[in-house]
Amino acid sequence: MMSSYSTRRRFLAAIAVLVLGLAPATAQDARQGYVPPAREAVRAVAAEHGMVVAQEKISAQIGADILRRGGNAIDAAVATGFAMAVTYPRAGNIGGGGFMVIHSADRNEDITIDYRETAPAATTPQIFLGTDGKPDAAKSRDSALGIGVPGTVAGLALALEKYGSGQFTLAQLLAPAIGLARDGFIVSDDMADTLPSWHRRLARWPSSARIFSRPDGTPLGEGDRLVQGDLAETLTAVAAQGPRGFYEGPVAEKLAKAVTDAGGIMTPADLKAYQPVIRTPVRGSYRGYDIVSMQLPSSGGVVLMETLNILEGFPLADLKQGSAASLHLLIEAMKRAYADRARYLGDPAFVNAPIETLIAKDYAAKLRANISPERATPSKELVSAPAAPREGSNTTHFSVVDARGNAVSNTYTLNFSYGVGLVADGTGVLLNNELDDFTAAIGASNAYGLVGFEANLPGPGKRPLSSMSPTIVLKDGKPVLVTGSPGGSRIISTVLQVIVNVLDYKMDVAAAVATPRLHHQWLPDEVRVERGFPEGVLLELKAMGHLVLEPMGQTSANSILVTPNGTLGAADPRTRGAEAAGQ
Repeated sequence: MMSSYSTRRRFLAAIAVLVLGLAPATAQDARQGYVPPAREAVRAVAAEHGMVVAQEKISAQIGADILRRGGNAIDAAVATGFAMAVTYPRAGNIGGGGFMVIHSADRNEDITIDYRETAPAATTPQIFLGTDGKPDAAKSRDSALGIGVPGTVAGLALALEKYGSGQFTLAQLLAPAIGLARDGFIVSDDMADTLPSWHRRLARWPSSARIFSRPDGTPLGEGDRLVQGDLAETLTAVAAQGPRGFYEGPVAEKLAKAVTDAGGIMTPADLKAYQPVIRTPVRGSYRGYDIVSMQLPSSGGVVLMETLNILEGFPLADLKQGSAASLHLLIEAMKRAYADRARYLGDPAFVNAPIETLIAKDYAAKLRANISPERATPSKELVSAPAAPREGSNTTHFSVVDARGNAVSNTYTLNFSYGVGLVADGTGVLLNNELDDFTAAIGASNAYGLVGFEANLPGPGKRPLSSMSPTIVLKDGKPVLVTGSPGGSRIISTVLQVIVNVLDYKMDVAAAVATPRLHHQWLPDEVRVERGFPEGVLLELKAMGHLVLEPMGQTSANSILVTPNGTLGAADPRTRGAEAAGQ
């Protein structure tokens, strides 16, 4: 996998190349569909001693600085995660939640941390229904009822406590984020692209409008300074007291009051009761590599492993990458795994999902046997289970590797861009609308024509099903690839294609990330594609019976390839301001 960097000289020269020295994608580009750069223009950033790849460059550089100062990958991930709560507010957060996959070389152990949001204790299965008994999308997406108990502070603190190097305190890792919030930073890149589109959502709340608006009420734009003094104070409380500074005391009281004042049901007791969970990873193998991914309530690991198992029985390497024949097999494998996601998966505290069956090689063989190499299988022929609801796509992912072989793959979110839009007054904390990932009612269609299922109905203390898929690929017990992505239900298919591009097609990591992607989630029975596929290939897929549509929607697979000579980082060009920061 180092063929394009075969000499030491060329490897080190690449350090000077910012990932993809090209014009970055804008928010408008993302809406219209991704246009990939020419293959020869794609370059990874190389480093000998460690790498952080994130969707926001200031935070990536903060994480890389922690590596430079002797921290391990977990230390760097914690610093990056807290910094992105300041510098990337549309998805980086302390008011949301997520999942972290860790490979600890020091302990020879793989771990996942579930810090997904939980539903408040007063949540009922009917909470998102209107007076007519039908789902009311505004309740879960646009109101305070959709706010889940945030998990990020507890999750990052747990990661540091259990797996950090011991060379940095939580306060030390929070210091850069506190400084950025207190002193401000210049708005640019992705925030400058997205804030104008989402400002109306934020401006509904005076506490949010004060932070993200100019004095004349218009949104902050390129070149303005964003100062978040209240957020600096909240982060300072966490630095001084650990998670208690967030989940108990004045900050918790203000968070709960803001939610209830806005019509929600979160209480200080809900915050105090929150606990992140260390879970056993979903593990499997593919082409001689070990795959380590996220356990439920993320469906990502199970669906990813099931899809890879199906594909393993096909000679993908003998098919041209991006050909109709290869893409057809990817689509058919996705379709079957996503159907099982809809039928079986939910919060493991409430649902007994048949995970071992779903990720077994013999089960994949049975599914594979029904795939025709020439004809698309109509989704209605697979199963009669209902489909999962559409998830918010505005998540963020970062990957970290250190010189000792520790690795972190972390995906976290507020659900929609800028969450529900509400900054809890006096805290600076932008709150999520994550409970929209629950199913409002059995068999009911949501705004996107998808129906829900019983395993993912709302309930007190329950964690909504997710597609977040932070993943680490190992060979002989050592990290080879660290990857993940935002994108709602498109996350799993994105991670799948990065892995296939690297392992089957031996693509360098920057090209593997930049290459156009497609997606099928069983229902609706359609293939969503990015721009960049040859028209002839799309016509062949249509001739096989696939309904092919644009756009696919934005994803951003910030990834790291680990080689004998160091690390290669690929920031996804789909996000302006994404960066690979090495040291």
